[in-house]
Amino acid sequence: MYGINNSTIKEKIFILVAEIIYLVIAYYLLFNTYGKSAISLGLYIALIITALRLTAMMFIWLPRGIAMQEAIMNSIAFGIYYLGFPILMITSKQDPNITMLIVGWLLFLGGSILNTVSELLRKPFKDNPENKGKLYTGGLFKYAIHINYLGDCLWVLGLALISNNIYSLLIPLSLFFVFVFGYIPKSDNYLQNKYGEQFTIYKQKTKKLIPFIW
Repeated sequence: MYGINNSTIKEKIFILVAEIIYLVIAYYLLFNTYGKSAISLGLYIALIITALRLTAMMFIWLPRGIAMQEAIMNSIAFGIYYLGFPILMITSKQDPNITMLIVGWLLFLGGSILNTVSELLRKPFKDNPENKGKLYTGGLFKYAIHINYLGDCLWVLGLALISNNIYSLLIPLSLFFVFVFGYIPKSDNYLQNKYGEQFTIYKQKTKKLIPFIW
């Protein structure tokens, strides 16, 4: 997950192919099984936006190296999003709730922007050789150490609401726990080992995930 500087193009193509397969299956589920409707079209558009954004991040905006283990885990996670939400939508017995759909889209777009913008604001700092060995604490990361993960939680929560199934909320809830008990501790250990006193000072005055709360 960390410290890989080469392009690892095979791993990225693996993820991209998995995404394309998932989207083809999702299309079949939503339009051949569930039937054409505004909410199924809305969910599919959201999935397309997600795929385009993540692919651009992977190949263009933040082209860092990806280990095969991470590629496999990411592909599994994407499968949960791209297939799980459509399956939950077509099996839902709930009537569409316009308010929840609007809130879902706001969370989806807001989380997507938060995740992407936080990373892109950090990129010039990381690309500058003069900043080698320095910890980035600016941009949106001054509000939370893992503000990018918060963006992930929000856009996935948005997809859950768009899918119109109460059980969909288990997916963003699970993601939240994965971040809190898995990714964040692992990331904190990596940052502590790499930046030492810089990270110690940073974490003492900065929330971990949710600005002003935790």
